[in-house]
Amino acid sequence: MSADTNQPDTTETTDTTETPARTGPSVIAAMVRRLPNGPGVYRMLDRKGDVLYVGKARSLKKRVGNYARIGGQTQRIARMIAETAAMEFVSTQTETEALLLEANLIKRLRPRYNVLLRDDKSFPYILITRDHPAPQIVKHRGARNRKGDYFGPFASAGAVGRTINALQRAFLLRSCSDSVYESRTRPCLLYQIKRCAAPCTAEISLEDYAVLVKEAEAFLSGKSRAVREDLAHQMEAAAERLEFETAAVYRDRLAALSHVQAHQGINPQTVDEADVFAVHQDGGQTCIQVFFFRTGQNWGNRAYFPRADKSLDAAEVLGAFIAQFYDDKPVPRLILLSDEIEEMALLCEALSLNAGHKVEVAVPKRGEKRELVEHALSNAKEALGRRLAESASQARLLAGVAEAFGLDDAPRRVEVYDNSHIMGTNAVGGMVVAGPEGFEKGQYRKFNIKGADLTPGDDYAMMREVLTRRFKRLLKETGRAPGGGDAPDQAAPPHPEDGADAPVSTDDPGILDVVEDDDSPWPDLVLIDGGQGQLSAARAVMAELGLEDVPLVAIAKGLDRDAGREEFHIPGRQPFRLAPRDPVLYFVQRLRDEAHRFAIGSHRARRKKALAANPLDEIPGIGPTRKRALLRHFGSAKAVSRAGLADLEAAPGISAQMARQVYDFFHEGE
Repeated sequence: MSADTNQPDTTETTDTTETPARTGPSVIAAMVRRLPNGPGVYRMLDRKGDVLYVGKARSLKKRVGNYARIGGQTQRIARMIAETAAMEFVSTQTETEALLLEANLIKRLRPRYNVLLRDDKSFPYILITRDHPAPQIVKHRGARNRKGDYFGPFASAGAVGRTINALQRAFLLRSCSDSVYESRTRPCLLYQIKRCAAPCTAEISLEDYAVLVKEAEAFLSGKSRAVREDLAHQMEAAAERLEFETAAVYRDRLAALSHVQAHQGINPQTVDEADVFAVHQDGGQTCIQVFFFRTGQNWGNRAYFPRADKSLDAAEVLGAFIAQFYDDKPVPRLILLSDEIEEMALLCEALSLNAGHKVEVAVPKRGEKRELVEHALSNAKEALGRRLAESASQARLLAGVAEAFGLDDAPRRVEVYDNSHIMGTNAVGGMVVAGPEGFEKGQYRKFNIKGADLTPGDDYAMMREVLTRRFKRLLKETGRAPGGGDAPDQAAPPHPEDGADAPVSTDDPGILDVVEDDDSPWPDLVLIDGGQGQLSAARAVMAELGLEDVPLVAIAKGLDRDAGREEFHIPGRQPFRLAPRDPVLYFVQRLRDEAHRFAIGSHRARRKKALAANPLDEIPGIGPTRKRALLRHFGSAKAVSRAGLADLEAAPGISAQMARQVYDFFHEGE
């Protein structure tokens, strides 16, 4: 199931001859005259050089020429055209190569106006290694460069873990690392609880262990019925020989296999290898449910919620989604869809080129394949229903936050700050982000406190450093203030040209949503874990940066630090409390606790790293070889620090000059 990525033969050109001050149709029209009629990929860039949109074309000249006018475009496309200050082009040999390159660039550049595949984590696999006499069964994620047999993809790491646990009970394969395997002198606990055959201590011969490995591979390859029948036959034979303990072992292995299959749900009879995609839209959102079937077994499903404009129908979103989905994943031989998509033949050709084997994309109308699609569609509807319900609840809570703290509108982005340290050491500031869809963990940030003039334990100074670094960088990156105005000494952002709001339909399938203020990195509310002192420090930072319109709220722990008795400090208002059973209070507590958890976790990681640091690493000229020589001779870094000059010179591989350098490093004040 490995996939070789074929790199297209491309020629890239960048047209930036237009002055950066110009944007809009005139810029695009000037470029069209120099474009070829062949296939390729184009990128639209704004004044700052950020990519607005990536598209592919059978003819670059004709496709880009469609953008040379604003009249007759939808508001969304007109806005994109108005912001375009430059374009980049890549010519390809075929339209198929253009489609593959387009998907790769969209995932890498994440343009505002394209379909964006969110939550795109790599899928886990089960790996049975082939680089050791006693193969190991492990969970694997990432590049498949280790020698062995890979089975997957599975929808989640939890599914892989449960399957491996059951397979260990069924086939008694080891899961320990090679180093642990080599160091064992007696069987471990897994052998005692009958989850490993213990080849490490020769409790089973390597020949017999290889039989167990072969059975496990047969089961994962779809030959589960044959494996079960063989185990049942051996159990009956052992019982006839009155070897009841042996028969009980086979019985337990059969029960473990039954447990695996019982948690797989639907296992099709006529589909050996396929991915099933079903799309459902409701409430302005889109859910795409993906089911994975390999070796005739259901290996799980996952729901995706791609960012898509409300005007696009389900088929348009699905078509743009699939090309990105398989950009870095192995492609099965069959892909089943719930909706017909445009350019299906081109997609088949592109996926076949990417996978190195023929790929069929189909929309089944009847039979078991249609039942699989219907099952995926029902799951998509349920997943989207749950998401809409959660979003509605989150929206009500954010509206309550706006009312409680006197905001004009419900905040779209809430940033929560907290610091963590022990007596001022290894101080770390944490920022967590929440919005209409809950916590945005990809937006979390940690700040290693590094101010040389800070008094250890000065929480106010730490907060000032964190907020200063955060908002200085935000001003630099965005070039504008949170209210939409210009930041100090920054160029004004581009404005749409006249006619940008002319609403006319378009058949360009790749254009997706422009989340205008929703995607703004500026917070609508800043929550600070602390009291009046932290609030004053934050206000001073904002005043210094000219950001007086950023709403600030400090959360002070109540009397006796009791949850539910928090006091809220807002500039210009007296401290106040919320009702003990107010849902908004619970919501703000959850935000505060998440920031606290994140800051403490970051602090512990930094402290652990500091504890593991070796002072020898800080000595100039001491590399790995000399470091090993010193540690072997003296036993520890502390012993090296206490050694005299003569003792250091006696260490093998340490010259007199290097010994003096090491001695001076530890005795600087003497």
